[in-house]
Amino acid sequence: MNEPANEVKNNDGQGLLKAASFIAIIILLSKIAGFLRDIVVANYYGASVVSDAYFYAYQIPALVLVILGGVGGPFHSATVAVFSRIVKDFTTKPDESVKKLFNTFETFSIILFLILTLICFFFPHQVMQLIINGDNSELLSYASYLLKIMSPIILIGAVIGLYYGILVTYKRFLLPNISPSMLSVGVIIVLLITKGDKTGFYLAVGTLFGAILQFLLQAPVVRKIGYSFKPSFDFFKNKNFNEILELLFPAFLSSTIGQLGVYVDMFFSSNLKEGAWTAFGYANRIFQFPVGLLLTAILVPLFPLFSRLVGQIDIEGVRHYYKKGIGTLIYAGAFLMVCIFVVRTDAIRLALQRGAFDYDATILVSDILFFITLSIIPYVVRDSATRLFYSYGDSKTPFLIAIGCIILKIFLNLLLVKPMGINGIALSTTLVTLFNASMLTILLKRKISIGYKSLISNCFKILVVAAITFLIGSFISDIYSKFIEWNFIMGLIKLLLVGIIMTISYFGLSHILKIEYMEELISKIKNKFNKKANNNEIQ
Repeated sequence: MNEPANEVKNNDGQGLLKAASFIAIIILLSKIAGFLRDIVVANYYGASVVSDAYFYAYQIPALVLVILGGVGGPFHSATVAVFSRIVKDFTTKPDESVKKLFNTFETFSIILFLILTLICFFFPHQVMQLIINGDNSELLSYASYLLKIMSPIILIGAVIGLYYGILVTYKRFLLPNISPSMLSVGVIIVLLITKGDKTGFYLAVGTLFGAILQFLLQAPVVRKIGYSFKPSFDFFKNKNFNEILELLFPAFLSSTIGQLGVYVDMFFSSNLKEGAWTAFGYANRIFQFPVGLLLTAILVPLFPLFSRLVGQIDIEGVRHYYKKGIGTLIYAGAFLMVCIFVVRTDAIRLALQRGAFDYDATILVSDILFFITLSIIPYVVRDSATRLFYSYGDSKTPFLIAIGCIILKIFLNLLLVKPMGINGIALSTTLVTLFNASMLTILLKRKISIGYKSLISNCFKILVVAAITFLIGSFISDIYSKFIEWNFIMGLIKLLLVGIIMTISYFGLSHILKIEYMEELISKIKNKFNKKANNNEIQ
């Protein structure tokens, strides 16, 4: 098995790095679009009952559009896991059996999610009552109205999830990772044209418009690859479709259970002060900006590789890439965590504090962000382990752990929300993520013995470097604030100054302590420069 493992490491390693770098750039552009959307929405709606209602209503279609259909969602994961194995040649058109599987899966998805769409369209009040405390009638009324407008997104999102999986399977990373930005583009366009309104109607319309744009961007490329939709009802005879269902349903339930945690939070926050849930949403999206970029860039190209290595029974290859992937994520995640701790209030103030979004809203978002940011390391460990379970065809284990997480979430919210308000929900989220990551890591030993000794050694060094970097950044930030009065320009300079100093500190200290991931990066940079120098000498 050593030869195949070495061959994979040599051939796939460089491709993996290139794919990760490419995806990171694309997702950065998508995240910037989402960031601009939040700025526009905050400007017109602030942290109000209307913005709360929108974010409550959007959680229903978001379950399909973002969680089920997005990267790491069940539709994407099941599609990649199965199609990566049955497609023999990714450079030619798929054969008839593969196309039939695609059509069967898409027909099944359309039927299932059309039913859910119709339920949300005709019974939005009853649906929203499940997640909004009945005492808040104003919030319930607004949210029901907005859910009805956005209900078609549920059907659109299911198809997008299938298309996402096909495109990733064929290593077409550009469109799957840039198309989610269309949702943001749709919202921005509609709000800038209409200047918003008092009910959130244009906000909901912009969201629906963005989902349609996302579908229209992906569909032609999927068709060009060779997958044109023709209804197929071969639900029971198709062996590969049954394999997809075996992966899909536990993973679907697992993601739904995960989203149920959000619904639990929404229920507990619906009686908190106006704008609390909006603030939580902004804090979470600020958190997702760098963390989502990091996770997607590393795990999107890794997941098909995991599936392929597991299929080849290349244990050494799986072990190598899992440790390398999770180690890189922890190293980068620790840096992001300390940076967010230091600059979060200034960054929120610069980005969002204008129009209807005031200083009180800034502080509210900043406090929530602090508690959420504590979950970065458990978050990346959880998502990495989940991908590996899916590669082994096991979505049952993550599902059962997710059920335990919901029970723990309810208990922690009961314990923390009353004394801490919305911050209690943020802290409970972090504790539940830690529990999830720990259980997955423990149970992963049933599949493969990873061997964490070298990883733990590196993590200890990372912790030391992160702590020193945090102290340096905090000191510089405090000194700057004492001597320089705040305004937008001075705030921007402060953010850049602190960020640059913390970056130099973190990576400089990493080099001094010879942290493995920093040394690999330096080695790759040196090799690239040496190769360019040699080419110049030859010329």
